[in-house]
Amino acid sequence: MRPKKLIEKWIEIFNEGNADKIAELYHLDAINHQVTNEPIEGRNAIKEMFSTEFSTADMTCIPENLFEDGEWAILEWKDPLGLRGCGFFQVIDGKIKFQRGYWDKLSFLKMHNLPIPTE
Repeated sequence: MRPKKLIEKWIEIFNEGNADKIAELYHLDAINHQVTNEPIEGRNAIKEMFSTEFSTADMTCIPENLFEDGEWAILEWKDPLGLRGCGFFQVIDGKIKFQRGYWDKLSFLKMHNLPIPTE
């Protein structure tokens, strides 16, 4: 599957809040690095991360722009509360090998009435 099509599928599954299905889009040794957090390595750890996140907050990804360049897909997104961000996905052999996301964690925590870390 081409990177752009795969990320369209990723958005659909993300919006369903299905950690099992979204994890299947990643290589077994994939890395997901949301720059506000430490990198997550491996499909099982990525699945656990999504499971935790989906149970913590109601999240919706509204794509604003989705580009493809070779093995990369670039997603610019927003959510219904006004948060914006972007993600870079390296897709190899039809699965996500590497993902890096940029978004404002403090705004996210405040919008969802989640605790703000003190450290």
